[in-house]
Amino acid sequence: MSLIELLFADAHVVVANKPSGLLVHRGWDDDDDVALFRVRDAIGQRVHPVHRLDRGTSGALLFARTREAAALLARAFEAGERIDKRYLALVRGEPPAEGLVDHPIPKREGGERVPARTRYRLVMRSPVDRCSLVEAIPETGRLHQIRRHLRHIGHPLVGDVNYGSGVINRHYRATYDLHRLALHARSLAFDHPVSGERIAVEAPLPEELSRAFSRLGLPS
Repeated sequence: MSLIELLFADAHVVVANKPSGLLVHRGWDDDDDVALFRVRDAIGQRVHPVHRLDRGTSGALLFARTREAAALLARAFEAGERIDKRYLALVRGEPPAEGLVDHPIPKREGGERVPARTRYRLVMRSPVDRCSLVEAIPETGRLHQIRRHLRHIGHPLVGDVNYGSGVINRHYRATYDLHRLALHARSLAFDHPVSGERIAVEAPLPEELSRAFSRLGLPS
């Protein structure tokens, strides 16, 4: 059985640390190994995904253990009610110290554009290469939102095969051994669907990102 790290678990919710390269569930592809199956096997019961992370994104991923908890959390995520998601992103260039990207994007591939907002702040510019570490805080949850928004302001993610540069991606693979999308869901905070308690969980930086960030002179 493939393993997955559980960052938080109680009778109603589970937060797992999804590795890069793993789908959340069998939606668009028929993968036999997905995060949902790994969490189910780890706790011995069916779980319900509350939100999603792209295949290439690692980090904190929330599941509900009951349909009732799933419905309550889904409504909170849809409305953005006291949901705080924070991502670390390695981008090309040096963006402004902070900003808000308010730019509509498709809710799904080929769909109509809908409002989408992402706040961001510059964490540190690399002293080694022309790239920066950014904290991205999405206020809405659209398909590939952070990736699309960072490209929109001229700072695409390193390792992004859809919205980035093949030349740049090859450079970071060869020079910094970075073979993945440089996006990590570092923290997740939400109100517990039953107790109302504020739950805040942090996902440690994966080894492959930590190693690359260290080589770039960035916090790792």
